Amino acid sequence: MRRSSPTESSPAIANKLVYVPTASAGDTAPLRTLLTRLDYPFERGQSVGVKIHWGERGNHSFLPPHYTQEIVTYLRDRGYHPFVFDTTVLYSGGRRTAQEALETARRHGFSDETLGCPVVIADGDNGRSVIDIDADDRHFKKAQVTALVDEPCGFVIFSHFKGHLAAGFGGAIKNISMGFASRAQKQRMHAEVTPRLRRERCTQCGVCSAVCPTGAAQIAEGAYPTFNLDTCIGCAQCIALCPETALAILWNSDGRSFQEKLVETSAAVWRKIHRRAVIINALVTITSDCDCMPGQHPIIAPDSGFIGGYHPVTVDRASVRIIGEETLTQTHPSVPWKRQFSFAREIGFDAPDDTAK
Repeated sequence: MRRSSPTESSPAIANKLVYVPTASAGDTAPLRTLLTRLDYPFERGQSVGVKIHWGERGNHSFLPPHYTQEIVTYLRDRGYHPFVFDTTVLYSGGRRTAQEALETARRHGFSDETLGCPVVIADGDNGRSVIDIDADDRHFKKAQVTALVDEPCGFVIFSHFKGHLAAGFGGAIKNISMGFASRAQKQRMHAEVTPRLRRERCTQCGVCSAVCPTGAAQIAEGAYPTFNLDTCIGCAQCIALCPETALAILWNSDGRSFQEKLVETSAAVWRKIHRRAVIINALVTITSDCDCMPGQHPIIAPDSGFIGGYHPVTVDRASVRIIGEETLTQTHPSVPWKRQFSFAREIGFDAPDDTAK
């Protein structure tokens, strides 16, 4: 079923892009320039949520807080009431509970005091501030997401564009889908991902067992790890954190399903917020993998700048063009990341006249 795009009434706006290249690492001036060139569908005095990712505990490649602070200051100076938010995650680490997530945010420089606005866990202290919204019925009849989508606030979707172990790349589409999703919806999207052991690389260190949030990974002394796929929730933390890269993704399908679920969840959220949202991708510190993984990940492309617009598919597609398709394909050769764009077109989530060129 192809639904009409939520932006079909304003194709010029949906396809409008603003790109400001960067000249030096860490410089906020290009972001500030981009902010002045965007149009904002907010009313003076309205609350505006800035959706960010402040990085997993131990991650060293997340976007530093001065970028978010630049956005917060700009919004506040224009008479809006900004707040910064994210949701809790499936896996163990520093963001599984609201308390842990706020502490990780604080340690990474994202706090009420440093940003000058509230920092909010959007699915609530207990993970229950969520609602069910209509989805496209390819994979989900309903998508469970933060109840913020029903609040009368605007949104700035501020995404760190980079590679991703399972999605190929992470940008605005993923920031909306995983970022707004409840933990239950995150699990539904990850259900296709399970670990496969490459014994020739395994040193029996036990990291996979130590980080598994459900006990699905077990290792006996002197033995190779085993994985209970009935208990596994597909969070891929064991795969991401294996120091020997001895674990690979064993897709329960051809890998396209995960891409489709990301897009379908993002489209469901977008239908709720599209008239009151702005998209900004940061093409800086473009690493091979997600900020949800601890460690320092290799840079796969030079800093390019900031790109903004009014539709997540349009902004993500432009971001891919800027860094080059071959960069993503070479970094994650087995991931069918282009399916995000083709599936978006199939379900009417692409902006009008937004085609792969």
